[in-house]
Amino acid sequence: MNTVLGIVPARGGSKSVPRKNLCPVAGKPLIEHTLTPATASGVLDRVLVSTDSTEIAAVAQRAGAWVPFLRPAALARDDTLVIDTVLDLLDRLQSQEDYVPVYAMLLQPTSPLRTIADIMEAVRLLDDGRNDAVVSVTRAGHHPYLMKRITPDNALEPFLPTPHTQCRRQDLPPLYVLNGAIYLVRLAVLRQTRTWCPPGAVPLVMPPERSLDIDTPWDLHLADILLSPSAGTSPIFRSPRPVLAGDLAQGVPRCHPFA
Repeated sequence: MNTVLGIVPARGGSKSVPRKNLCPVAGKPLIEHTLTPATASGVLDRVLVSTDSTEIAAVAQRAGAWVPFLRPAALARDDTLVIDTVLDLLDRLQSQEDYVPVYAMLLQPTSPLRTIADIMEAVRLLDDGRNDAVVSVTRAGHHPYLMKRITPDNALEPFLPTPHTQCRRQDLPPLYVLNGAIYLVRLAVLRQTRTWCPPGAVPLVMPPERSLDIDTPWDLHLADILLSPSAGTSPIFRSPRPVLAGDLAQGVPRCHPFA
């Protein structure tokens, strides 16, 4: 059986927004908007929260998540990479709990608009273990062909050479960006590559309205509006399932490894 461990990384500190993971969003701490669909999806063997905060741990446990131990302070600094935190966590699970999942799904609390359907579709795209990784992306909002740089003499020039001097936005080749909502990687591949987007990762294409990545107070404000009960009447939240790569008429999303 291809067990999938859901991992929600949640430090107590945050440089951009103080106590970000506990900030109230639509009446609940931000992290709950990730824990609720994760625990309800039925496709994750367990949902584990990695945190150095006893307060976050208590919120996570009330939401049905597993917090077997607190994160070491050395792995809770501003410059700590998520990959280092997760690999340490997996080592501790193996040595202390005798627990070794086949896949790890990273669910960052800063993506509160992902749905149960998104999580379930990511697991389905593993194709019964034939794929090593599934990574969520969304259509790029700003195409690099339209971007400019400012030269030292204060003049605009293209950031990238374009095939045409004049082109319509709708004629540009489709491009995709990582939206941070879901990273699902085979544990053996994760250890070998140390990246959440290894070569050959399968794309899970999510619409922009579910791709909000919270990094600023303004992002938090938008999430509060979108997750409020009144937002449920908006047509953008009535999509029956995630947008898939096969739904697109052109191109296949490509992603770049990161740590």
